[in-house]
Amino acid sequence: MFRQLLILLHLLGAFAWVGGMFFAYFCLRPAAAEVLEPAKRLPLWCAAFARFLPYVAVAVAVILATGFALFGAVGFAGAPPGWHAMLALGLLMTAVFGHIWLVRFPRLRAHCTASAWPEAARVLDGMRRLVAFNLVLGVATVVAAASAR
Repeated sequence: MFRQLLILLHLLGAFAWVGGMFFAYFCLRPAAAEVLEPAKRLPLWCAAFARFLPYVAVAVAVILATGFALFGAVGFAGAPPGWHAMLALGLLMTAVFGHIWLVRFPRLRAHCTASAWPEAARVLDGMRRLVAFNLVLGVATVVAAASAR
């Protein structure tokens, strides 16, 4: 029963993180670009990230805690290869997320506060590329999970 709870929490964290990136990249981004000029679009992104990133931080903590607990139950050597791939990809995704939240987002917020739209747009574009990279890693992690036996 405890193992199933760990798996459920692990999956819920992954759904929130990867699903949020998918929504932001493929739905919010094109819609915001279509209907808002930069002076409105960039503060929208700043506000959206201010809400999304703390949720992702919780999801990452849950994913890591449950993943390491599940790993610990079987031992590193006893874990299927897909679990090792999930671990490596998840740690890389966590590093990218940390960079977005702790380095890029504060820059975006500062430029938006100063109404420095060209600078904010450059930072946001860099964040967009990192989110795209993390989304690809997230999909690869799902593939690794599906292959784990």
